[in-house]
Amino acid sequence: MIIVSGCLVGLKCRFDGKYKVSKEFMDLMPKGIFIPVCPEQLGGLPTPRIPCWIEDGDGYDVLFKKSRVVNQKGEDLTEFFKKGAKETAKIANFLGINVAVFKEKSPSCGVNFIYHGDKLVKGCGVTTALLIKMGIHVLDEKSFIQSFTSSLY
Repeated sequence: MIIVSGCLVGLKCRFDGKYKVSKEFMDLMPKGIFIPVCPEQLGGLPTPRIPCWIEDGDGYDVLFKKSRVVNQKGEDLTEFFKKGAKETAKIANFLGINVAVFKEKSPSCGVNFIYHGDKLVKGCGVTTALLIKMGIHVLDEKSFIQSFTSSLY
């Protein structure tokens, strides 16, 4: 089984109340290999919600209390993001999952890129950082699709 960002498989859990469905992920859903999660919802945030970003650094800095997650109003939502990461980690632990596929650019799920305000920067989200720290292999959606489709041919 693989943990996957819920928005990739049709759950309306993004900050804007929408999803980013990928045909490849939807085709795989009936096979029962994905466990969809939304760390931000698991952390207690509503959907829709005000856009958020990591102020400085990345998810590791948030975990080690060197940075925080704020929304457009400047409200500190760090604890919601940390709780969501911990809840996602519990699910992975409980089910013995060692692979996750997350939506790029999210303050929770970003794998290679996240936002600092409106600027896209290199770094990972809070949940991604925690799962990597636990030894879970985390891929962004495009890398997973490339790996999966190349293994078919």
